[in-house]
Amino acid sequence: MKFKSNLFTSEAVSEGHPDKICDRIADAILDYALKHDPYSHSAIECFASTNILIIGGEVTLTNNTVIPYEDIARRVIKDIGYDKDEYGFNYQTVKIINLVKTQSIEINNSVVADDVLNIGAGDQGIMFGYASNETEGYMPLAISIAQKLVRVATNKRKNGEFKGARPDMKSQVTIDYTNPVASKVVTVLMAIQHDPNIDIKAFKKYAIDEIIMPTLKSFKVDASGVEILINTSGSFTIGGPMGDTGLTGRKIIVDTYGGASRHGGGSFSGKDPTKVDRSASYMARYIAKNLVASGVAKRLEVQLSYAIGKKDPISVSLSTFGTSNLDDEKILNIISKVFDLRVGAIIQNFSLRCPTFRYEGLANYGHFGRPDIDLPYEKLDKVEEIKSLLD
Repeated sequence: MKFKSNLFTSEAVSEGHPDKICDRIADAILDYALKHDPYSHSAIECFASTNILIIGGEVTLTNNTVIPYEDIARRVIKDIGYDKDEYGFNYQTVKIINLVKTQSIEINNSVVADDVLNIGAGDQGIMFGYASNETEGYMPLAISIAQKLVRVATNKRKNGEFKGARPDMKSQVTIDYTNPVASKVVTVLMAIQHDPNIDIKAFKKYAIDEIIMPTLKSFKVDASGVEILINTSGSFTIGGPMGDTGLTGRKIIVDTYGGASRHGGGSFSGKDPTKVDRSASYMARYIAKNLVASGVAKRLEVQLSYAIGKKDPISVSLSTFGTSNLDDEKILNIISKVFDLRVGAIIQNFSLRCPTFRYEGLANYGHFGRPDIDLPYEKLDKVEEIKSLLD
């Protein structure tokens, strides 16, 4: 096989993927906890296999709220579409085991303070944020297309248009960057779970005509000669937790930039905003996006690091991949003047304890570059201030 340089590939998965079932349930529980107790602390993780779901992790509440874990999980599973025993995972019959305990008192003491701006990070860690100017949403092209493919396919499944489709799906998109000003889609791969005994030829034709080609067209990208691969294993009837075990936090690259940026390793789902894996990653994206939108660079990656119990970051660094005329020290100086990186300030400025969005809505189709959700950390409200510092 002959390999070609300048190719880059990203993948995405649908809400019916077993790992994403677990992410969504964890975030749905987080939403409930924060709605009834904004100062609650959560770190929920789920495990799913054939008709069994284990909910574990830690939740600490400051009031008498009782979280209906099982009801939340069954509601999510039903909404995804696992409603038949033949799927091997049915919201009505799935066995649910609740192993949730309270948060360690030592961790809890690190994230409690009289002044919200003085709270410390709920853990140590490194977080990355990224932005590029190759799409309208300042996201990498491959992951943007891949996410939309499974989102469109899922919507058509759920509204009854995509006949024979089942909940578990994956997509993969390969971009050729040989011409840096005119990138080209060279391969689209989709794995789409389906009912047995369907007309496979008609099923694939629908996927191409109604999902893949319209999605590529919406990005105004060159897709001439694109290779389209669908269900390369032949058939895909066994999926979801019956086909593969699901686990919270196992799709961290799908959740972020599709591999175009580095990742600190910490997942987002099920974690309240004192966990900097989540909140600082949102902040790093906010910084990178506003800097790129200001013309500082065409591509930019920000790294933040924190220590448990400390309110300020331990370090801030960046890379512009040779796409900026400014030196890194100048850009870091801009960051220090424009952005408040204290943990409490991030939580407060983005209203992460009482969010205008649902964390559950972020569990599928990415946490960044979401045209369907109004997210505070996606706003370009620092662009003018940054530009004023470039003069």
